[in-house]
Amino acid sequence: MNVEQHLQHHLAEALRSLYQIDQAADTLSLQATRKEFKGSHTFVTFPYLKESKKSPESLGNALGDYLLTHCSYLADYNVVKGFLNLELKDELWKEVLKDSLQQDLATMATPRNQKVMVEYSSPNTNKPLHLGHLRNNFLGYSIAQILKANGYPVVMANLVNDRGIHICKSMVAYRHFGNGETPESAGLKGDHLAGKYYVLFDKAYKEQIEKLKAEGKTEEEAKKQAPLLLEAQEMLLKWEAGDAEVTALWKQMNDWVYAGFEATYRQMGVYFDAMYYESDTYLLGKDIVEDGLDKGVFYRKSDGSVWVDLTDEGMDEKLILRSDGTSVYMTQDMGTADLKFKDHSCERSVYVVGNEQDYHFKVLFSILRRLGRSYAEGLYHLSYGMVDLPSGKMKSREGTVVDADDLMQEMLETAARHTEELGKVEGLSEEEANELYRILGLGALKFYLLRVDPKKRILFNPEESVEFQGFTAPFIQYTHARIASIRRRAEQLGIAYQSDLWQTAEDKLAAEEVMVIRTLNEFPHKLAAAAAHYDPSLIAQYAYELAKEYNSFYAAHSIFNQESEAGIAFRVALSVAVAKTIKEAMALLGIDVPERM
Repeated sequence: MNVEQHLQHHLAEALRSLYQIDQAADTLSLQATRKEFKGSHTFVTFPYLKESKKSPESLGNALGDYLLTHCSYLADYNVVKGFLNLELKDELWKEVLKDSLQQDLATMATPRNQKVMVEYSSPNTNKPLHLGHLRNNFLGYSIAQILKANGYPVVMANLVNDRGIHICKSMVAYRHFGNGETPESAGLKGDHLAGKYYVLFDKAYKEQIEKLKAEGKTEEEAKKQAPLLLEAQEMLLKWEAGDAEVTALWKQMNDWVYAGFEATYRQMGVYFDAMYYESDTYLLGKDIVEDGLDKGVFYRKSDGSVWVDLTDEGMDEKLILRSDGTSVYMTQDMGTADLKFKDHSCERSVYVVGNEQDYHFKVLFSILRRLGRSYAEGLYHLSYGMVDLPSGKMKSREGTVVDADDLMQEMLETAARHTEELGKVEGLSEEEANELYRILGLGALKFYLLRVDPKKRILFNPEESVEFQGFTAPFIQYTHARIASIRRRAEQLGIAYQSDLWQTAEDKLAAEEVMVIRTLNEFPHKLAAAAAHYDPSLIAQYAYELAKEYNSFYAAHSIFNQESEAGIAFRVALSVAVAKTIKEAMALLGIDVPERM
């Protein structure tokens, strides 16, 4: 049951019955009661004083009396300066705890018949994945898990950018400087090897620019006339024409990169149900241009180029097809959208792409709506902010990018150092300790990148992320490990926490126990909100609040020094429910939790 919704329902009935105030139940705000007052939920009466023609205290008392008569699980109430504090019966909270123990993500989900595609990652095959890709992948994976937990069938897709001038730059550099090097001979992952040549291209290209400038060229002329760039442009034309030698090199280097990506994805803990490649989709969309011209959505200029006018929506005129008949990214993206819908019939599609592409997706979605695509209203751009490090901005071509593999490895090492310093690996084997470092290191990284609103830019601090105190994954993970230890001890002592023994006990619940159960009861609501807003940070914040409330309870009350067996069983059951919910919440973020620490 959702306690808050029940209270909102009764409050709405009270306002309607007593004062003819017709207020939708879900708009009635309930707050957590301050610790110095009795109760768990507080209703603020001030917004309804004018319509009720009552003072704050008299309105609060009238509503409280009504609820006592009509709400069977209300034990008592008190009014403090217009704040109506509601105290619920212990029997209700025990029923809520029982529900929390019995339900899981599968039973909580209401099956939906609206399929959703979440497209994320979208790497380029000229370089390894970097810190920005980590945020993208973690966001995409988490959103997919959150939507699944809300009952949606989800297709997790990846559109790989495996063609274009940037790919050819790595290929040109490899031709000049590679000397037959392979990932095996170099001792490098394939994506790192391709990235190495992308950096080498930029270095040699800049040297050529300086040489041309010394010969009297302007900087703009030198940039356009540098032999390496001309060679890359010629290679792209040959690739598009199907040149056998260029195609073979392209396939060889891409295969190296895919193998490297696969290893990185495996370390990240992400996967995909559908793969799309730009080399297969870049010619799509030209038939849509003709359809748009027929419908009057597009228009042709005198030079033969095709455009769409979006000025009535506050945008500009956008090129759809060049005068020579070649497509632009918008053309390709229109065709790919149609292809994905044809393949999977997804009524909704979430594009996880950085905020530098906000305008692009605004234009794309507008065009697809104008074209009358049935899926157009379900398109959503999950725009996210960039990730910075204290050392400054990253640039791929200059080799200053923070590599995803290197950062994940650094996080494991940082977690190991912190964990050993705090003595949290005592009694663990080397294998168990290494697994703990993996869980903590990757958990710290994922949590730090997911704990804030996706739209916000992040300054990532590796040292802060692995702290065992504060708004971090290790704090939550340690809480889970603590409870796992409590559960093991309870089982050794034969405590029947899974029975109905504690439900019939007459022990009065402490305020800290009620707060923990109340927080447990909020999980389905937080889960629904995270799906509605495409925001994993709501789950991260919830997991932290639950762990924090549990630790407040744990600090105030003994688990095993209760007088009655029923009292011990209740507190063990409460602890187990918290651990189960923490594990489920963290799994939605792609984060594991340890059993021992």
